[in-house]
Amino acid sequence: MAKRLQVLLDEAEYASIQNTARLQGLSVAEWVRQSLRNAQHGSPESIEAKLRAVAKAAQHEFPTADIDDMLREIDEGRGI
Repeated sequence: MAKRLQVLLDEAEYASIQNTARLQGLSVAEWVRQSLRNAQHGSPESIEAKLRAVAKAAQHEFPTADIDDMLREIDEGRGI
């Protein structure tokens, strides 16, 4: 059985949501349903995007040093 949910938004909030939904080719109602599902269960798209970003970053080799040495060098560069 479907249930109705009423949410009050000011005009600016509604216009912003309406525009976002339109850009995604969705009705406001469908955009809200998807947003609520994603908020409740986590968005699979965002999880996959995060995992891809971590995997991509892990491919790089950046210079690093001991944190105390790095902080000391930063302070020296600032003239502290």
